[in-house]
Amino acid sequence: MECNVLALSPSSPCFKAPPKPPNRNAHVILITPTLQYCSSPLKSSIPSCYRACALSFSSPSGFNDQTTSYSSLFTRQKSDYLEVIVRASSVPGSAEETPASKGMSRTLQLGAMFGIWYLLNIYFNIYNKQVLKVYPFPATVTAFQFGCGTVLILIMWAFNLYPRPKINRSQLATILPLAFLHTMGNALTNISLGKVAVSFTHTIKAMEPFFTVMLSALFLSEWPTLWVVSSLVPIVGGVALASFTESSFNWIGFGSAMASNLTNQSRNVFSKKFMVRKEESLDNINLFSVITIISFILLVPIAIFMEGVKFSPSYLKSAASQGLNVRELCVRSLVAAFCFHSYQQVSYMILQMVSPVTHAVGNCLKRVVVIVSSVIFFQTPVSPINSLGTGIALAGVFLYSRAKQMKQKPKVA
Repeated sequence: MECNVLALSPSSPCFKAPPKPPNRNAHVILITPTLQYCSSPLKSSIPSCYRACALSFSSPSGFNDQTTSYSSLFTRQKSDYLEVIVRASSVPGSAEETPASKGMSRTLQLGAMFGIWYLLNIYFNIYNKQVLKVYPFPATVTAFQFGCGTVLILIMWAFNLYPRPKINRSQLATILPLAFLHTMGNALTNISLGKVAVSFTHTIKAMEPFFTVMLSALFLSEWPTLWVVSSLVPIVGGVALASFTESSFNWIGFGSAMASNLTNQSRNVFSKKFMVRKEESLDNINLFSVITIISFILLVPIAIFMEGVKFSPSYLKSAASQGLNVRELCVRSLVAAFCFHSYQQVSYMILQMVSPVTHAVGNCLKRVVVIVSSVIFFQTPVSPINSLGTGIALAGVFLYSRAKQMKQKPKVA
């Protein structure tokens, strides 16, 4: 018997309540999510309302986890025609509302994650600045933060909160330079935070798109569009204007923030260049976890070589004499380290849920939130021209993220 496939609406009038078929002659066919229509040489003798009957429920958003009850199809031979009887199972009355409710749930989840991301950033920058003020050893502080992150990662893997990756030698050889750049980028950021105001460091870090475009052109041969180049003008101009009018300006803080932009964007570009084989690539969270562990191993000897062992009681007491007692210093260092690791972890989780452009826009807004909160908390003196420069730079970052989303229109012959 030949069988073909056709679509039939569930609201078709042929779905009438049929009599219950006898058990001895019943053949049960479970309908899958595809729509089926069976034709045979007897089809001319089958009543029109029973010729083709299939019941299916499709989800417009394509969610696989939507619970749907499919119908059971009972057939029996009756005299000279084949009677097809459809018995519909229970259908959720709110089936049409399910995609909307799922969309709302996802929106609320994303909103909560963005809020947590911003809040962790605020706490990290405030507590980290307080620690660096009285304990001016940025390499040691950064190594401590990587160490706390390593402990959290090992706990995550030990309790199977996230699958532990299996790394081969080729992957390790690729990750090592990325980890080195990640280490240098975070250490340089802490050097800048220790020398200048938090708001000024984050204003300088708004220059990241400029380095991304430059490095992508040099190493990936990805040439920017006119819109992307145009968006860099307000970024560079705004940072320059803010720098000229910054009351806490010094060259060490400015230079280290610029160097952190270069190293962080080099890490991103090189990861895109070298980690191209999908079968060997790690997901974002595990890649960040492995890089964090390697960064801790790399930075500990560097910190000891540059700054010596600074965890002795004498150094902690000298920090206490500048405004924080030993207990407060330890607590705020731990909180800053926890927030340092957690906000990056949440950032990668968000990146797995949204597009890179949406993540870039969220990162731009995060910088605004951090700058405003730090100015309020530390009562940083800000001139109108300085505020204008910062605003122009951040507006340029937003325009850059939008320009990256725009596709170049094809030329019409």
